[in-house]
Amino acid sequence: MSALLEVTDLVVAFGDVRAVRGVSFSLSEGETLAIVGESGSGKSLSSLAVLGLLPAQARVESGEIRWAGEDVSAMSERELRALRGEQLSMIFQDPLSALNPSLTVGYQIAEMFRRRRGLRRDEARRRAVEAMTEVGIPDAARRVGAYPHEFSGGMRQRVMIAMALALQPRLLIADEPTTALDVTVQAQILRLLRHRQREGLAMVIISHDLGVVARTARSVVVMYAGQAVESGTVADVYTAPAHPYTLGLLDASPSARDSNREIRPIDGYPPDITALPTGCAFHPRCPFARERCRTEEPGLREFAPGRSSACHYAEEVLARGAAVDHAGA
Repeated sequence: MSALLEVTDLVVAFGDVRAVRGVSFSLSEGETLAIVGESGSGKSLSSLAVLGLLPAQARVESGEIRWAGEDVSAMSERELRALRGEQLSMIFQDPLSALNPSLTVGYQIAEMFRRRRGLRRDEARRRAVEAMTEVGIPDAARRVGAYPHEFSGGMRQRVMIAMALALQPRLLIADEPTTALDVTVQAQILRLLRHRQREGLAMVIISHDLGVVARTARSVVVMYAGQAVESGTVADVYTAPAHPYTLGLLDASPSARDSNREIRPIDGYPPDITALPTGCAFHPRCPFARERCRTEEPGLREFAPGRSSACHYAEEVLARGAAVDHAGA
């Protein structure tokens, strides 16, 4: 199956500072890819670049983004606006700040149908009610006239999903779609997304929650300090991590299969992106670090079919990671 989205050697910069450094991934119809990492790792910036929604100070310095074979970076703002919503859509991390507090949620959803489909006001409102009903918002015909602050966090997230999916896009980017939601609501949201994925929707899930990733994605890219440090299928990466940072993330996460496993946090703090250490950016926190790690930056290399790691000692980490059960993370 040919790739729907292809990102190759993407570099996003703020002035002279490279916040995303050489990230690559691809996605086909009906597939779900997860991008994981701590705050500031560059995972959200990578996805905003795909949509042409980078902050004003940021720019794509180099690399290529192709959507259905077309170069996104070469598109005009008018072409990008036509693409967004129709074929590419996004759920933002904080639904309360993403929604206009002075307009009803129904108006905000209906506006998409009026502008993009040319529907009359009454028909657009009817479609808004249908979109809200589809994502499980009860009594949608009444609540279509409610304002964002009148919804719970979980219901606001459903409103955002209704808006994102209203025009039947081919790709959905979900930035921390279940943050701050209780586990019951989280499970409902994830079931909804999986249902749409089975209907052919391609998804990029941005998250720091490894449990969410395990339940939604087939493939994963792990990012640290603006760089992809490991990639592969979720099953392979979780059962046998090949980068010390991935191993650290898994060791710091509770296991559903082994409640007695010790949870070990990663030592230290993520580096300042404006003053990265020499060599491997993770070496000050890495238990495997040696002199080579302090002086030579490792590139992302494929060490097995479908598996890549940006570690000089990936095979050693692989042996250590495979000895611990992380599968239930």
